[in-house]
Amino acid sequence: MSSGSTTMGTGVTVSAPARLHLGFLDLSGGLGRRFGSIGLAISGFKTRLAITPAPRMRISGPESDRVLAHIDRMRSIPDLDHAYDVRVDEVVPKHAGLGSGTQLALAVAVALRRLHGLPLDLRGDALRLDRGARSGAGIGLFEQGGLVVDGGRGPASGPAPVISRLSFPERWRILVVLDARRQGLHGTDETAAFAQLPPSSEADAAYVCRLLVMQLLPAVVEADLAAFGVAIKGLQERVGDYFAPAQGGRRFASGHVAAAVNLLERNGAVGVGQSSWGPTGYAFAPSAEAAGQILDAVRSQPDSQSVDIHICKALNAGADVAAYAPAVVPDA
Repeated sequence: MSSGSTTMGTGVTVSAPARLHLGFLDLSGGLGRRFGSIGLAISGFKTRLAITPAPRMRISGPESDRVLAHIDRMRSIPDLDHAYDVRVDEVVPKHAGLGSGTQLALAVAVALRRLHGLPLDLRGDALRLDRGARSGAGIGLFEQGGLVVDGGRGPASGPAPVISRLSFPERWRILVVLDARRQGLHGTDETAAFAQLPPSSEADAAYVCRLLVMQLLPAVVEADLAAFGVAIKGLQERVGDYFAPAQGGRRFASGHVAAAVNLLERNGAVGVGQSSWGPTGYAFAPSAEAAGQILDAVRSQPDSQSVDIHICKALNAGADVAAYAPAVVPDA
């Protein structure tokens, strides 16, 4: 995470990237830790906001109610109990599997702390703002970008710790497939779905973890897209089958996205999958040129007409934070 001065400023801006959730590792919890996840920071979608001290609270832009709720919780910290002018310029599409909730919450928390010259506490603020209940990947990506793996939730109450972080190959591109007419499971529906699904088998967890350690992570280090694609597809097939009962019996929440990523794969993309509960899907290409050729090949075909397809790249840096010249915060 890049940042400017940590002293009090007249304003702070935060720009945080979207993320893909590439899959869970162990949904059984048999070893005392549950979930474990793989995340990738991507370009093309971001949350961007600016906060300044103000005589009275004012919030403009999308997700203003959510932002106000986050500020109210952060104001329980005595040094942050002031009024603010918040301008939300852009948000990651919500309930699409792109990590919008965590990025928005952490953007608010980091902006307030930076504004007042307080030390950052990403894990503590995530807990304070009800984020990271299952995955710690979003917190790690906000801080560092790249490809991160978290070690799952254990007996402690904090978010899952990040256990691996790798820079993602700069040349590779991601074809991100959106279905604007659908939303992934979230809130109480997501909680209910997890409660109703049975524990995953130890064999599934062992297979997924083997793919991660012996194929996926080495492929990233060696920039071996073919091996990376095989690992992602194998992992997504196993995880997708587990979640299928909560998605109408399908690996993908959106039939339109499923058809589109299959079309991308037939035209040369690899590593197709769904991010979190979707409906967003993705596939990988070796370069910007290859991704453009794949997109040109599928653009006029019927299976691509009901979705939006974006060419993105991985981001190997976390959120960008910029603070401005010192000033005194007015009383609320």
